[in-house]
Amino acid sequence: MTENVSLGMPQLPAPAYPDDVRTRLEEDARAIIDRYPGSRSALLPMLHLVQSEEGHVTRTGMAFCADMLGLTTAEVTAVATFYTMYRRKPSGDYQVGVCTNTLCAVMGGDAIFEELQEHLGVGNNGTTDDGKITLEHIECNAACDFAPVVMVNWEFFDNQTPESAKKMVDDLREGRTVEPTRGAPLCTFKETARILAGFPDERPGAVAATGGAGPASLVGLRLAKGETPQQTRIVHPRGEAAGQEGA
Repeated sequence: MTENVSLGMPQLPAPAYPDDVRTRLEEDARAIIDRYPGSRSALLPMLHLVQSEEGHVTRTGMAFCADMLGLTTAEVTAVATFYTMYRRKPSGDYQVGVCTNTLCAVMGGDAIFEELQEHLGVGNNGTTDDGKITLEHIECNAACDFAPVVMVNWEFFDNQTPESAKKMVDDLREGRTVEPTRGAPLCTFKETARILAGFPDERPGAVAATGGAGPASLVGLRLAKGETPQQTRIVHPRGEAAGQEGA
């Protein structure tokens, strides 16, 4: 017996940006393209640019990138779907990513993620009804010495607990000021995307607040250089006396 299979209607072309939006984005796009010897190299920041417009990479945004860079929409789509930093559907003002890789997981990351799902009433990659929070688990924040780590719009929240993470998302939803453990002050996901496209962060003091590894990372760096940090407990190789501290 042969089943009836419906292939559906062909997808219509992506709608164009309004003229004023298109003009503004073209100016920004040309500034990005001018940074590269070959225009197609500008695709990654261009995708961040269109993401900053609508909060995710739409078919309209991908068609715009293809048009500006002389690429096919298939080429642009292949890149946009490969990198997880590009959102393919509407998402929240604040992307809350909980590291569930090995070290963060065993230090409490799994518990944080599970409790946030229940607390917010969303699953992985789900967005709250008020459009404020999108929750996701991520594989590694490259901050293992501060595990468990949560990131909000790519800013660090170190040494988290389920309780501190729930308070943080509640504060974000209520519009209260939330300060990362280190790095620049928080901004919305759209604003973050524009910065990742290569445009300056014009908020007063934001640039000065960026950079800098945390204290735990710096202790490890000093040890790697053969220095002995003051008042830092050092785990000695097997066979040596335990309980000694660095001078």
